[in-house]
Amino acid sequence: MIDAILNFEFIRYSFISGLLIGLIAPLIGTFIVVRRLSLIADALSHVTLSGISFGMFIMSASTAFAFVSPIWTGILFSVVGALLIEKLRTSYTNYQEIAIPILMSSGIGLSAIFISLADGFNQELVGLLFGSISAVSYNDLITITIIAVLVVTFILLFYKELFILSLDAEYSQVIGIPKWISFLFIVIVALVISASMRVIGVLLVSALITLPVAIAMRWTKGFKQFIIISILIGEFSVVSGLITAFYLDISPGGVIVVILIMLLSLTFIMQKVTKGKGKGVDLNENARSHTHVER
Repeated sequence: MIDAILNFEFIRYSFISGLLIGLIAPLIGTFIVVRRLSLIADALSHVTLSGISFGMFIMSASTAFAFVSPIWTGILFSVVGALLIEKLRTSYTNYQEIAIPILMSSGIGLSAIFISLADGFNQELVGLLFGSISAVSYNDLITITIIAVLVVTFILLFYKELFILSLDAEYSQVIGIPKWISFLFIVIVALVISASMRVIGVLLVSALITLPVAIAMRWTKGFKQFIIISILIGEFSVVSGLITAFYLDISPGGVIVVILIMLLSLTFIMQKVTKGKGKGVDLNENARSHTHVER
């Protein structure tokens, strides 16, 4: 594997991209899970798929669109879908969760139409669905790097606001946290999903966003520790998944997800054996105590 990384550019690009995705996916996932918006990743992944299939359709429909990259149409659809979700959540104040199935079903429907119009599945689409160790190009790596920098910068600049917004929405309104931060956060989620589809696959990326967080939640007792452990678990799963996929010559996305499921199962087994020791605390309760102190 080390020789392959040194000698083959596409392996090197995939490995570096994997490290970046292993950082930003669990990082953004901690805020998503605590806000009880875990399914938003699934909804946006299906919207992204519709964008990818749309890009492939217009490329096959006319040579004038040969320059169009399905990655960029996927990003465009994902960002628009993220904004629509946030808009629907503000429109259905008492039933905010309904925005997610609305966008998810829309994404699935559009995907089915565009895939059919683009003459069905091809190897590139399968790679985008489930990830591919050989699909990451230099341009993809640059795109993923830019998105990773944007995500980390956004979290560092607005960590306090996101912390309060995620864990005490009512208090965030009282102290006047701008609504545009919430909108921008959803856009960032869309960018993370778009960045991850080359390596882990658009249909499996939600697992990398939520499963490391679910595992870390069982062991940690503070929010910053929660973020760090989530990232470490995400990085371990991506690196081990890429190495395993390389030697077995299979898609890395499925391997990464299976590793995360095994880690989650092992967590429950260990806590069962130790009679529940170290199963973490209620992060929402932890956050409420912090915000009450600030008040």
